[in-house]
Amino acid sequence: MAEVLIVDDDRNFRETLRELLTDAGYKTLVATNAEDAITSLQTATPDLTLCDWKMPGGGGEQFLKSLQSEGLLTTMPVIILTAHGTGPNAMQAMQLGAYDFITKPLDIDLALATVARAIRHMELQREVELLRQQRFRDRSIEDISGPEEDSKPQLIGNSPAWIEIFKNIGRVASTDVGILLLGESGTGKEVIARTIHKNSARCRRPFIILNCAALPPELLESELFGHERGAFTGAIAQKRGKFEAADGGTIFLDEIGELPLSLQPKLLRVLQEHTFERVGGTASVHTDVRVIAATNRPLEDDVEQKTFRADLFYRLNAFTVCLPPLRERQSDILPLAEYFLTRYAKRNQAIETGLAADAVSALQGYSFPGNVRELEHLIERAAVKAGGRAITGEQIQEELTKAKTPAPGIFDVQAATGLLFHEAVGSWERHLIEQALKAAHGNKSDAARRLGIHRRLLYEKLTQFGML
Repeated sequence: MAEVLIVDDDRNFRETLRELLTDAGYKTLVATNAEDAITSLQTATPDLTLCDWKMPGGGGEQFLKSLQSEGLLTTMPVIILTAHGTGPNAMQAMQLGAYDFITKPLDIDLALATVARAIRHMELQREVELLRQQRFRDRSIEDISGPEEDSKPQLIGNSPAWIEIFKNIGRVASTDVGILLLGESGTGKEVIARTIHKNSARCRRPFIILNCAALPPELLESELFGHERGAFTGAIAQKRGKFEAADGGTIFLDEIGELPLSLQPKLLRVLQEHTFERVGGTASVHTDVRVIAATNRPLEDDVEQKTFRADLFYRLNAFTVCLPPLRERQSDILPLAEYFLTRYAKRNQAIETGLAADAVSALQGYSFPGNVRELEHLIERAAVKAGGRAITGEQIQEELTKAKTPAPGIFDVQAATGLLFHEAVGSWERHLIEQALKAAHGNKSDAARRLGIHRRLLYEKLTQFGML
């Protein structure tokens, strides 16, 4: 039988709550303030505490701080009950690690439901911790507690489709041929490119990243090749471009399909002759760079439509790696989720948590149209809300419900009206962008023209909505 500690200076309220909890099948302890409660915890180990926020002799804030300093909040949840239910108090209580914050007068059904949920949550927490210990012993979970460099994104997964990716990297990394990475948005193309660089003879030289969709054509040329002083308005000094910065190393050109036709001959010349001129310059600059390019759409179609040069396509396509979407490597979802949890805890110096069995089932039953990036963001949101406790299936389902979109081409007005203003506006913007991208067959420049916005703004929106 679970035991609940009630901390409240109001005797009538305390005794009423005690009777309600006893009738619901719980054992109870009582304390009149934080100091009294902390003394009780030296001899008792309740499963949960219900604590008033303001009391003579120490209230909820003092109690939470004491438990936080002892690291007890992840093993014994504290629910704050208060007549001072202001926003700042709620925020402070949650920052201090409270499990929930309920205002008085008490909604009895809500309070009992929250108590039952919190106790079940702690049972899941213990189950998850046992499972994690077992998986560490089995070495099913990777230890990423090394230096900061090792906490950068890593290739995680052992599915047959992902093993093929490892094999391809092994085949091509030590060579110096150009590589074209193909895959849906969010499948990890940048991580693959970084891994190839780290395992190549160029690993001690720079690894430079440039997204060709992120800049307008006039700025993109300057970013890639640099410019001379006075080349254009605002060019007050000579500037080295990405190709010069990457000399001896690797340059990763993401969204290569967005490279304007006007710049494609210049890139082709770099690939063939390793030389180029800065914008506004006449002197040739030599560079020794390996190029890894990536795209999420079939470049063959662009070649056929003459929006992408065939000779450049064949030059970039010396070796192709096709990244599978996450829905085709379902067995990798759990190790990826656990990796993201560990990395989140390390980066935020937070208590590392785990996934309850129903949370794992919920993740593995979802198709993840946004691939690994969508999983990463979902896990981070769930970890923030869990606050160091086990992540439940209910929490995952809540996040998945937000992520799910209506049928293609249909804007769910009813769902949007239930959102806050900015969320509803964002939902409509996302819908418009999806339709424009569909009409433009994935061509972002064409999609931006159809929307009547600058390509840079489109890229910012795609980043905001996690659609890259």
